[in-house]
Amino acid sequence: MASDTIYALSSGRPPAGIAVIRISGPDAFALTARFLKGGRLPTPRAASLRTLHNPADGDVLDQAVVLLFPGPGSVTGEDLAEWHCHGGQAVIRAVLGALEEQGRGGGLAVREAVAGEFTRRGFENGRMDLNEAEGLADLLAAETESQRRAAMMMADGHFSRRLEGWRSRLLACSAQVESLLDFSDEDDVPDSGMERALADALAALREDMAAQLAAPSAERLRDGIHLVLAGPPNAGKSTLLNALAGREAAIVSDIAGTTRDRIEVPVNLGGVAFVLTDTAGLADRSEDRIELIGIDRARQAIEAADILLWLGEANVCPRADAIRVAAQKDRTGWRMPAGVDIAVSALTGENIYALVQMILDRAKSFLPTEGSYALHERQRKAVAAMVEALTAAQVNSDLLIVAEYLRLAREEMDRLIGRSGVEDMLDSLFSRFCIGK
Repeated sequence: MASDTIYALSSGRPPAGIAVIRISGPDAFALTARFLKGGRLPTPRAASLRTLHNPADGDVLDQAVVLLFPGPGSVTGEDLAEWHCHGGQAVIRAVLGALEEQGRGGGLAVREAVAGEFTRRGFENGRMDLNEAEGLADLLAAETESQRRAAMMMADGHFSRRLEGWRSRLLACSAQVESLLDFSDEDDVPDSGMERALADALAALREDMAAQLAAPSAERLRDGIHLVLAGPPNAGKSTLLNALAGREAAIVSDIAGTTRDRIEVPVNLGGVAFVLTDTAGLADRSEDRIELIGIDRARQAIEAADILLWLGEANVCPRADAIRVAAQKDRTGWRMPAGVDIAVSALTGENIYALVQMILDRAKSFLPTEGSYALHERQRKAVAAMVEALTAAQVNSDLLIVAEYLRLAREEMDRLIGRSGVEDMLDSLFSRFCIGK
């Protein structure tokens, strides 16, 4: 447990209705007592309206609701106090200034917290594992509804509980191997049923982990699903992009070749993050070297797209999984082209909502299912390493080698949970949090 006591404003930037000042550490309660008349502390875990006095001169600082959470049953795993003060800037400055004075000359080891320090103490004191801490970081950074839901599931420990189940099964397999090795040390023949049970357990555990790897990744949630608009010149790509983005993000002109390079626009459609990419028109031929470079980049974007909106003739669509769109339904003399999936008018908005729903339906395969979570690259690499170790253990008949592969899998499990080998990434993770979290 840390030897010093930390404090910080844990609520939003003032002014606000309420400002929550959080204090955590061995002297959290003693420090709180100094600000209360007569040093009388409220009952733990019960909100109490108290007047805060500056210990230096006795001046009244504010009336606040004071709560005490004794460790280890607090979010940081140590004694923690919360002062719910009025959220005016002057009040907050006065209270934080008085706390700073106590750190300078009050005889207590008190200082302002650094970014993410409250959460880091919770992690170091066993109140959460590394995956729950990462989920909390994602929750604080969430900008879309899908990001919020997945981050909440991770922060609430759903993946951590699955890991504990994997860990128990992995330890059971290791124990089975040790039992089989004991038979061989005593020159006995192991029971064939024990060997079959071990093989079945390894296979089931490996399949469970592999199924998790097949699920969508967190990077898609965070960075956005890549939605590319492509087709010939003057097909209405830029106008449609602007309609989807809800702003004039791309230049619109009747002049062919106006879009000469990829234009990327992050948007939120139906609570899902997307990156819209407008591409150069795919002309059959061009004498313009710059336009040719744009066409080449457009083809690269088409290949890399998660979802492709094709605005050209359906029979020359470059991908079978594209959504084929007729984008200029408002034009005089327009007729429904053959083979398209949907016709829209970006100018009038006709069928734009239906197109967005079609896009969201396609996006489901790239997102975690309702009530599920998504793994980051670090987590996916660790699960992949465990799957690799279990695969090697399955195909090996030498029990000593099987035991070694299971040991490697347990090491990856410990790194994944945060029990070992993660010191180099902790500073980076917790620096993503705000000061009071």
